[in-house]
Amino acid sequence: MAARKKFLLRIDPTLWEELAGWAAQELRSVNGQIEFLLQQAVRERRRGKREETDGEVSEG
Repeated sequence: MAARKKFLLRIDPTLWEELAGWAAQELRSVNGQIEFLLQQAVRERRRGKREETDGEVSEG
C-alpha cells in the first residue's frame, strides 16, 4: 500500500466545528470525514463528466 500523503490544511473554526459534529455522528475522525467527503466529491465529478460525454450528440 502506498504511503498516505500528509499536508497542512487551514480551515475556518466554524467549519471545523461543523465537520467535527458530522464526523462524530458517523463515528469518524475529522480527518476521516474530510477524506470521505473528498472521495465522494471526486466520484460524483467523475460520474458527471461521464454523463456529459455520454450525453453528447454527434452532428452530421
